[in-house]
Amino acid sequence: MTVLEETASATIWPGRNWPLGSTWTTEATNFAVHAPEAGAVWVCIFDDDDNETRHQLTEYSLGIWHGEIPGVAVGTRYGYRVDGPWLPQQGLRFNVHKLLLDPYARAISGTTESGTEKSGGALFAHDLADPTKPSTVDAAPATARSVVVNDEFDWGDDRPMRRRWRDSVIYELHAKGFTQLHDRVPEDLRGTYAGLGHQVVTDYLLDLGVTAVELLPIHQFVSEPELVDRGLVNYWGYNSIGYFAPHAAYSASGDRGQQVTEFKQMVKSFHAAGIEVILDVVYNHTAEAGALGPTLSFRGLDDRGMYKRVTTEGAVPHEFDDTYWDVTGCGNTVNADNAAALRLILDSLRYWVTEMHVDGFRFDLLSALTRTGYDVDMRGHLLTTIGQDPVLRHVKLIAEPWDASMDGYRLGEYPPPWVEWNDQFRDTMRDFWRGQSDGIRTVATRLAGSSDLYADDGRSPYASVNFVTAHDGFTLRDLVSYENKHNEDNGEDNKDGTDNNRSWNCGVEGETDDKDVLTLRHRIAANLITTLCFANGVPMITAGDERGRTQHGNNNAFCQDNETSWIDWSPDDAWLDIYDIVKTALRIRREHPALRQRHWFEGRPTVKGGPKDLAWIHPTGREMTGDDWSDGLLRVIGMFVSASPLRSPGPRGEVQRDSSFLLWLNGSEHPADCTLPENDWVSAGTVVLSTDPEMPQGTTVKAGEVIRVDARSLVVLQES
Repeated sequence: MTVLEETASATIWPGRNWPLGSTWTTEATNFAVHAPEAGAVWVCIFDDDDNETRHQLTEYSLGIWHGEIPGVAVGTRYGYRVDGPWLPQQGLRFNVHKLLLDPYARAISGTTESGTEKSGGALFAHDLADPTKPSTVDAAPATARSVVVNDEFDWGDDRPMRRRWRDSVIYELHAKGFTQLHDRVPEDLRGTYAGLGHQVVTDYLLDLGVTAVELLPIHQFVSEPELVDRGLVNYWGYNSIGYFAPHAAYSASGDRGQQVTEFKQMVKSFHAAGIEVILDVVYNHTAEAGALGPTLSFRGLDDRGMYKRVTTEGAVPHEFDDTYWDVTGCGNTVNADNAAALRLILDSLRYWVTEMHVDGFRFDLLSALTRTGYDVDMRGHLLTTIGQDPVLRHVKLIAEPWDASMDGYRLGEYPPPWVEWNDQFRDTMRDFWRGQSDGIRTVATRLAGSSDLYADDGRSPYASVNFVTAHDGFTLRDLVSYENKHNEDNGEDNKDGTDNNRSWNCGVEGETDDKDVLTLRHRIAANLITTLCFANGVPMITAGDERGRTQHGNNNAFCQDNETSWIDWSPDDAWLDIYDIVKTALRIRREHPALRQRHWFEGRPTVKGGPKDLAWIHPTGREMTGDDWSDGLLRVIGMFVSASPLRSPGPRGEVQRDSSFLLWLNGSEHPADCTLPENDWVSAGTVVLSTDPEMPQGTTVKAGEVIRVDARSLVVLQES
């Protein structure tokens, strides 16, 4: 007799097998959970004193156990216990002693103590001393609870926004770290959804010129056991376990469903300010990790269906594991080939759009989810169903176009309507401004929108999401202050994090008082972020870069939930000159459609007798030649963007005209003499942005005039 059979059965009605999760009404709450190979399933209800009442689900259809329990109130905490065969070598890991989160829970209450030492191994379905045997330790005292919620919310006239890609400026931020130290956000709201939706935040972003925030993962997540055992936590959140639940720790108002309302109000506040909300989502793996990881939800319900496995002929399963197939580097890979796993992903995405009003998603390690069998397949199930879905195909869809495998790097290959993080833009611009580029050809390609990656399949320049930094790696300030990573605080002997930083410390490793070094650092940082703002495509700025945020050389601060990662809002060490440059660059971009065009540049006139829409200028004032493009030593180039007229029509089909621009980039260590071309279309230009102190804003240059652009500097001229 099991421990569950000793508890009297409580009242339960048959209910229905849809929708999955808990569905509340004033009369009763329906519970439905997918566990196709289970032998028995119980809904476990917890009262305010944490007493547990178990209700056995007796109805089973289409792989789903379901039942309806009368009188369950909104805010009630619950979980599942599931019985069935213990055959881990076959992907069957049922263990009735483990309390499981509902995969479709829309709120999660409490914390999950994932540390092996503190929990006594309670979260592991296997015996820690002998993984071939099931654990008999009850998990309930160590794990969080799912919560019954009521989805009602007064949205007013709010709805997901539909800003055009070419008009978008993305700002990647952490929901907690952005306001945790913000002195103008009320103290009780700092580090929360309510704090993030505060007017102080939206005013700041609008002043900067941001049109969309991209939130690091806010799906409910837990820290890896090995991190907790080292006294650390997962700060970034790329360890999801609840794909419908906003992470409860970011809630200022409570975790019994209040976090759902608070998140919705945050979205509503952003929309009222004209700012879109994009979620960074991690469907490629879950927090249950590899074969020896914890059992939190999916593993105890449908381990064989949820995770990809090695089934190659001749593969020999481990005595405990039937061999997880891992291309995420996190121990498991979600099997989007499986109908139930695919349904969960799609249901989750639609929920966040329709019920939570978010505007798009950035998919972490998307290549892991695109596989048919083991092969990346751009016509596979996930991409095809999203592309056909009447809700999802119209939201912003951003791919991180790689995974942790050799064959997963697929930059430039994703089909419309996907856009992609372009790491080649990042690498090219970093190399150019640190003086390590191989000529100018690739720099020009990236500035013009990376047509080599996106033009051949009919996508537009905005398919390239350009960035020079992201959450993963050095901040902008650290990129010009450190040549080596300094990750000792992560507890892995500085072995974690990439060694391929493409950074330059400008002569001194780390912080310094040397004025010449600091001046050079500020200039290169300004060059990097200005180039990002003026390149064709969609710019993505990492939160705090515009203020000189530093992680003190830590390029993998995923486990640093402290001042290392949080944004410092004090003015003492802020790089306010960089803020002003970013604000100016984004304003110019916003005001001038010539700098955010939908069509590819063609290098020819848009009207007969007019100028080329794009021309590359040699420092002598002539157009670049074939020999120039092959010159591996050339580090200076001019980018002339014509606006007479634009190739793209206006919103009502009208012909658009704008100012023409000439960007001079000097990536060399020496000043360069640059000549403004003499032609029939431009007689003079005015400096509207400059990182060269000898060429301040307002300086006028006439056609044929030679200007000296200082070493490692950038000058932007607008037609005048």
